[in-house]
Amino acid sequence: MTDQTDQIIMYGTTWCGDTRRARKFFDDHKINYKWVDIDLDKEAEAYVKSVNNDCRSVPTILFPDGSLLVEPSTSQLMQKLNIVT
Repeated sequence: MTDQTDQIIMYGTTWCGDTRRARKFFDDHKINYKWVDIDLDKEAEAYVKSVNNDCRSVPTILFPDGSLLVEPSTSQLMQKLNIVT
């Protein structure tokens, strides 16, 4: 996997509360992203572990500029996506 993409990719699991919160945030703000469940995609799981010191830290969110947010708070997501309330 590369560190550059043309869309936001969110790696996570269905059972993780932080992942569910991040997905809801993206959905509520109508932000398009590709969802990848690392419980179902072993290559994606390997990628997440490779960028998180061999940990399955989710959500791991890859942005088009190559930057990552790992287990971000809502305020970190707002700042990254330039969302002002």
